[in-house]
Amino acid sequence: MTRVAAIDCGTNSIRLLIAELLPGHDGTVALRDLHREMRVVRLGQAVDATGALAPEALERTRSALVDYAAAAGREGAERVRMVATSATRDASNTTEFFDMTERILGARAEIITGDEEAELSFAGAVAEHQPADGPFLVVDVGGGSTELVLGDWDGRTARVRAARSVDIGCVRITERALPSDPPTAAEIEQARKLAAETLVEAYEDVDVSAARTWIGVAGTVTTMSAIAQELSSYDSERTHLSVLDRGAIERTTGWLLAADHDTRAANPVIHPGRVDVMGGGALIVQALAEQLAERGGPADLVVSEHDILDGIALSLSG
Repeated sequence: MTRVAAIDCGTNSIRLLIAELLPGHDGTVALRDLHREMRVVRLGQAVDATGALAPEALERTRSALVDYAAAAGREGAERVRMVATSATRDASNTTEFFDMTERILGARAEIITGDEEAELSFAGAVAEHQPADGPFLVVDVGGGSTELVLGDWDGRTARVRAARSVDIGCVRITERALPSDPPTAAEIEQARKLAAETLVEAYEDVDVSAARTWIGVAGTVTTMSAIAQELSSYDSERTHLSVLDRGAIERTTGWLLAADHDTRAANPVIHPGRVDVMGGGALIVQALAEQLAERGGPADLVVSEHDILDGIALSLSG
């Protein structure tokens, strides 16, 4: 069986999936996980303000990539693909970053567009669902951007109808509107307005009323599920395919925005690298829930641990 390594480098975190490609008799390809890992490197640190990737952020990313390359080698990965998203699209010194990835991995990272990012997330997220539950709306709240993609899944092929990426994510909204710890009522109101106004841009392209199932992927959503379930430790088997209704989303967001840094850090399911940005990320999810309700979209959020990493790995089957 072919083994592949997929790396997703976002604004806040860098993640690795090493998997085996399992071809089916009907032409489908499934994945068997060998290793998953996530590190918060905050590559997008202050990109909004400076327009460049910070030296210390590049060093954190380099250190993670060295370890990821070693893991891929140990597992016998034959193909490697790394994609880089929002932070690198916005930075002036991207050449330094991409030269570094090529030296370490032997394969140059790719800048993908917001729409490409959404399509890969969609393919990774819908593969375990029943086609009859579609059309699907897959939402990825990242560090610097949020992607919405609407599409169908027939059991073999994921088909995207429409996709849109907008420039709001957990890091970006925190840096712009939530400087206090915990944030003040005025800051929260400003952040809500920023999220709502930015997300509205996505609905110009994506008709959320056509969706039957809303799937949320990536760390903000999965961590919200773990908090809502009051897990004593993070458990991906408990968060994967769990459901957050609007009440659970509102309660979780309210707790995150009211808690100070130490209270959030004491929660065992919140990764240390997400402690400072979880409130902003949850606020974006809450804004999405409110706007979907207004537009006749799905009410409940299905949480998925499978996302763009799975889509990247599947793309290596061709």
